[in-house]
Amino acid sequence: MKRTAPWEKSLVISSDDSSDSDSEDDGLATKMSRKNVGPQSSKDHTSEGALIRRAEMYQEYMGQIPIPAHRGSIIPFTSWQGLAKSVKLLYEQPLHYLTNILLKQWDQSRVGHDDEYRPLDTIIHPSKAEALIWVTEEVHRLTTSHKYLAKLWASDPMYHIYIDPISP
Repeated sequence: MKRTAPWEKSLVISSDDSSDSDSEDDGLATKMSRKNVGPQSSKDHTSEGALIRRAEMYQEYMGQIPIPAHRGSIIPFTSWQGLAKSVKLLYEQPLHYLTNILLKQWDQSRVGHDDEYRPLDTIIHPSKAEALIWVTEEVHRLTTSHKYLAKLWASDPMYHIYIDPISP
């Protein structure tokens, strides 16, 4: 939780981790307050506006892509990102930026586990894993705010590597 103050005087008044939804906000505010950034220049507003417009166009497009209704294939996979790659090829459609980020995190979360090197399709049935990806994808396509996406993209200069090519 932050008190109301100009950017250059932002102060985090709570250090508990219970507020996961504010974690990106706190990191951005902390970075900006460390730099002692004053009011944003018009160039910053323009690029921020362009990023918001890009995120809005992206989100609108992704929301129009139908989630496959018939999924009869059993796809062997060893990692979440590997399954995502196969799903993209099989159904010839991109996955949402947030889905790609989440699958990367799921793969990273396996590091250090006893079954780290065991293929995932021997742990989780391929049909369940694919269904999980599509349900997650539906949530991201239909409920994500373009402003939230723009905020994430602004905080990650390499965000574009998690955006699949879109071909209308």
